[in-house]
Amino acid sequence: MAEISTLARPYAKAAFDVAKANGQLTGWSAMLRSLASVACIPEVQSLVNHVSLSTAQKVEQLVALCTEDMVAGGENLVATMAENSRLGLLPEVFEQFETLRLAEEQTADVVISTAFALSDAQIKTLSEKITKKLNRAVQVSTELDPSLKGGIIIRYGDTVIDGSVRGRLVKLAEAMNS
Repeated sequence: MAEISTLARPYAKAAFDVAKANGQLTGWSAMLRSLASVACIPEVQSLVNHVSLSTAQKVEQLVALCTEDMVAGGENLVATMAENSRLGLLPEVFEQFETLRLAEEQTADVVISTAFALSDAQIKTLSEKITKKLNRAVQVSTELDPSLKGGIIIRYGDTVIDGSVRGRLVKLAEAMNS
């Protein structure tokens, strides 16, 4: 079977093209986030996979759950995915759409994990340095991970910069064992 990312790519690209053409990247992003979140709920997954429901009924139910966030053309995407039995791909479609949107907007979502809370000044300094390094605007979010013991881990897309004490200890152990 083809990989999930391969199956989701045409839907994400089509959604991105429509959203960009209509100047609705933010609206489509919110709608796809909502659909992806709803699609992960076990009861909704059983609804989507229910054999006695028609495609139209599945689309109607899913759209009804996300009515507040639906934008023009969104129902067409859901209907097309339902016709091809691909509603389970909604979370991956959202992820790929977000990657395309962030690239288009020249922004990046950066997650900084630390063992201890960072001050606003530290977050600002890190944000400025990451912005300069990536040459694009960044949206920084932080999370606490006491298992790090110290240092930070910076995640941007598929890139991980591990400056944590735990990471350094693992590298040291690997060097000593080789």
